[in-house]
Amino acid sequence: MAVKVVIADDHEVVRRGLVSLLAGPEVTIVGQASGGDEAVKLTKKTKPSVVLLDVRMPGVDGLAALEKIRAQMPGVRCIMLSTFDNPTYVARAVAAGAHDYMLKGCTRAELIKSIVMAAAGEQPAKVGELRRVATTMANRATVPDGDIPLTQRETQVLRHLALGLSNKEIAQSLTISVETVKEHVQNILRKLAVSDRTQAAVWAVRRGIV
Repeated sequence: MAVKVVIADDHEVVRRGLVSLLAGPEVTIVGQASGGDEAVKLTKKTKPSVVLLDVRMPGVDGLAALEKIRAQMPGVRCIMLSTFDNPTYVARAVAAGAHDYMLKGCTRAELIKSIVMAAAGEQPAKVGELRRVATTMANRATVPDGDIPLTQRETQVLRHLALGLSNKEIAQSLTISVETVKEHVQNILRKLAVSDRTQAAVWAVRRGIV
């Protein structure tokens, strides 16, 4: 049975190209959207199994649309499709509940496989950027360095922070409150003797925490 898919991309030529690329028995395109809001509305209307979301779109972007779709229709799997191999985008996608993050340079076979596995609720097969970043974010073990003054949870929050996530996104990823994240961030800045998140991120990168 073909997987029902909605495609969201602000470039018509990309949407048409994806429709042509995905033509076959594995996938049925049930809707096309040119922006994030339209993607959410179409998803509600057509009830697909999978939504392909471009990350960067004017207005409501793909990451914001991802958050809305996952909140309102948690049974729908979302795959981010982007030109940008950007760890921050990937980390935000992981935090918001994306199933996979595919680059637009991928092959038809790779994209079809990602869609089919997403519809089946299976983890992405390829060891790619999403899995690497997700593993980094989920790792609660502290780096074996005796002079790192952070707790396990603070180290985990620092990893998220260094990947560019906001307090809200960190809270979503770790299933804790935004207030708790703020407390951890303040403790991290104090313990590392730095004045802002950027300095903390640099510290984390230099120590190999990220």
